[in-house]
Amino acid sequence: MEATEQNKSKVVVIDSLQSWEVLVNQASNQNCPVVVHFSASWCMPSVAMNPFFEELALSYPDLLFLTVDVDEVKEVATRMHVKAMPTFLLLKDGAAVDKLVGANPEEIRKRIDGLAESTRVLLA
Repeated sequence: MEATEQNKSKVVVIDSLQSWEVLVNQASNQNCPVVVHFSASWCMPSVAMNPFFEELALSYPDLLFLTVDVDEVKEVATRMHVKAMPTFLLLKDGAAVDKLVGANPEEIRKRIDGLAESTRVLLA
């Protein structure tokens, strides 16, 4: 998947409902799982998770990493039933398969491992 090169970030910033739909549909068509970080600039745990999320994106090149600021793209947060920050959502074929609320790096990594593993098994 092509990620925009903003400071060599592998995390794509969602700035509209349209960009969300395009990227999630594209990922779904390519059988590429998606990991989404719903955050807010005023939420310190969310902000604190940003460097960790960037690191995860580099560790899992086969997954698409998106970040959504819930204040800027309310439609996506509402559609995905996000009510607290940070929320991490794992999508497969465009549908949510896992959701984790709160800043818990070990648990997030474990769940992303599971998602990546299940994808590798399907592709093998």
